[in-house]
Amino acid sequence: MKIIESGVRDVRVEEDVVIISPSNLYGCTLQKGVFIGPFVEVQKDVVIGERTRVQSHSFICSLVSIGKDCFIGHGVMFVNDVFANGQLAVSELEWKKTKIGDRVLIGSNATILPVRICDDVVIGAGSVVTKDITESGTYAGNPARKIKGDT
Repeated sequence: MKIIESGVRDVRVEEDVVIISPSNLYGCTLQKGVFIGPFVEVQKDVVIGERTRVQSHSFICSLVSIGKDCFIGHGVMFVNDVFANGQLAVSELEWKKTKIGDRVLIGSNATILPVRICDDVVIGAGSVVTKDITESGTYAGNPARKIKGDT
């Protein structure tokens, strides 16, 4: 049996970052003023922008970039493997990127597939974002749809 302890390792951290333990972060970048709640996993090649808050029990997989002044609610899940052809990716080269703009608020238990979300967007709790969001506003549902104009 092999046990690998969770923790914070190989993380690029700028000033005023707060990480609540226990959390599992590795190979990522946390910019100035980021807050990471307990029971959060942030994988390699993730960048989290200045003053962004990530609440407890969220999972941010490799290849996710989150902008400045964002809020990631409790239990938010990011996905980078879309199970093309109904199978797991054979290699990390098949994983897809996600880019979240600035001032994006993502409600608790939302699922974010590999997409691009522009600035000034609110994603409702429990929503599933399956396509790029190119206009600011409020989005909710499964799949997430625009329900309100500019935020």
